Amino acid sequence: MFALVSFIIVIGVCVISHEFGHFLSAKLLGVQVHEFAFGMGPAIFKRRKNETLWSIRILPIGGFVRLAGMGEAIEGEVEDPQRSFNAKSAWRRWLILAAGSIVNILLAVIIATFFLWGHGVLDMEHARIGELMPGYPAQAIGLRPGDTVLAINDKKVTTWPDMASTIKSYADKPITIVVERPGVGEITFKDVFLKPDPSTGAYILGVKPALVKYEGIAALNYSLRYLWEMTKNIFSSIINWLFARQKIDVTGPVGIAEMAGEAAKSGLWTFLFFLGIINLNLGLFNLIPFPALDGGRLLFVTVEMIFHKKVPEYIEQKVHFIGMVVLLVLIALITWQDITRIFNR
Repeated sequence: MFALVSFIIVIGVCVISHEFGHFLSAKLLGVQVHEFAFGMGPAIFKRRKNETLWSIRILPIGGFVRLAGMGEAIEGEVEDPQRSFNAKSAWRRWLILAAGSIVNILLAVIIATFFLWGHGVLDMEHARIGELMPGYPAQAIGLRPGDTVLAINDKKVTTWPDMASTIKSYADKPITIVVERPGVGEITFKDVFLKPDPSTGAYILGVKPALVKYEGIAALNYSLRYLWEMTKNIFSSIINWLFARQKIDVTGPVGIAEMAGEAAKSGLWTFLFFLGIINLNLGLFNLIPFPALDGGRLLFVTVEMIFHKKVPEYIEQKVHFIGMVVLLVLIALITWQDITRIFNR
């Protein structure tokens, strides 16, 4: 139940923000909005305000904004031909289609910026000790949080990965550690023996990196850098997967629900970070030029803008229909895979 509630919160925020992007851009660009829905399937709540029907549907796994000109109007709806989606210029339609993903990505940036300001991230750019692990050599020899490791066995280290890989290379051999302590200066610790971690068997010193917080523009800048690197990694993984160069793990609604529950159990900040990552993934996923996704529709509009000729509507509808069928089959397969994985543990 905890995982389900966490899942509904995550999907609710992601889907509602995505659809609100479509809704707001449609309103601003003069397109009539028939319905704003959260969820799929039969409606369990309906309320009409002005010309828009607001609804909540039984399955909390998606949502939609139904615009005039995109599908048939239901009984009682009056459609203004001048405010139809298809009556608008190509660039207006392009913006409306892209707005959902844009809002998801902007929300991911906002969440990441707030996370960096309020919680902070592990400082991997410096070899500064943030925490000592009880029962390990670092605590026994007198290392302190705030110490910065300068060298291991006369090998200079500047970043946390540098230090970690250098320590790992010595395993069960004694090492000499040089650190700089605030207000004291350089201190040398000789003949330090590492201790194996019972869970992994790896020989470790017993230190964890420091937590660093960012403020103002620095937090925004770092969040943009981090999300840009993540975006490149996501698309790189997809391309490598398409060319059979890399295997990737794909997760459906059940898997996301499980991860959302685990993130929520780990605390508010972890859950917030997870929410930001899901928003980024949703925004990027919808921009993939695959039929039935926003990216697929954007591709058709982009072709129209380049060649100044609209693709026949019946062709576009057939392409999107096939794409939707493929997506539903993939979602069913992925969901079955998630369920099988959970019960086979």
